Amino acid sequence: MDPVLKAILEAFPMLFGDLGTMTAQEVRAVFEQRDPLPGEDVASVEDLLVPGPEGPLPVRVYRPEGAADPAPVVVFFHGGGWVLGSIDSHDASCRGLANRTGAVFVSVDYRLAPEHPYPAAADDCYAATCWVADHATDLGVDPGRLAVAGDSAGGNLAAVVCQMARDSGGPAIVFQTLIYPVTDLDFDRWPSMEENADGPLLTREAMDWFARHYVGSLPFTDDSYAAPIRATDLSGLPPAHVSTAGHDPLRDEGAGYVEALAAAGVAVGYDNFATMIHGFVGFADLVPAAGEARDRIAAALRAGLA
Repeated sequence: MDPVLKAILEAFPMLFGDLGTMTAQEVRAVFEQRDPLPGEDVASVEDLLVPGPEGPLPVRVYRPEGAADPAPVVVFFHGGGWVLGSIDSHDASCRGLANRTGAVFVSVDYRLAPEHPYPAAADDCYAATCWVADHATDLGVDPGRLAVAGDSAGGNLAAVVCQMARDSGGPAIVFQTLIYPVTDLDFDRWPSMEENADGPLLTREAMDWFARHYVGSLPFTDDSYAAPIRATDLSGLPPAHVSTAGHDPLRDEGAGYVEALAAAGVAVGYDNFATMIHGFVGFADLVPAAGEARDRIAAALRAGLA
């Protein structure tokens, strides 16, 4: 593991206690007590409400300095296991990526489980992506350079939105950036789930807990809008860049999605950051190696929007 990252982790206790004894609301309260790191300055930040499947959806629009007019646009979906997180928790990540890509970022505050289980989050993210495409002129963005991106559960949602858009004749998404994504819900298939079962930061126990809250006891393992790697046809999806972390339980299912996309003829780039942990983009302003990884992710996204 990267030594700077290891030192930071050793200085702070685990974020959560025994998930088996905690409700989603209790875990969310602990998560929201964190003080997020301040993000970089951007030219403007605007909070909007856009139409969603079950009511208005909050989104936050980041415009970097020197952005083209119209600018490329990235619809971003935050991580947090479909249960945690918000546009506030990933504010710094969006600012940093917007500045490094020159793209306008639209971060989506989708509904969370278990109050709103599957498919609420996926439906919200797809609706927000459609809204961005339909309102490109109002946003000062180029609908011909529309990408999606997300980390962890947000990476899952970005992959799913691409499948939904293809299947429904929806927005023409030109690129997908999947950062340590959840691609499968059958965790027993992937060796990294055992190898990195105790984390750090994300554990196998936590993934089981998150998945249970998102899909419940319903047999959604084979539903590709919950587990995108289970799609019977991955052809015709946008070019992708997938990044994983060496010390992450999700590493192997991310790599598995890369292989599945490539086998379907989708252009896909892949980086496994061997010394990193799950959530490393959140450490990009503290850990030089994490910052370098973020730069590489941003460079791939920028190239995909060129």
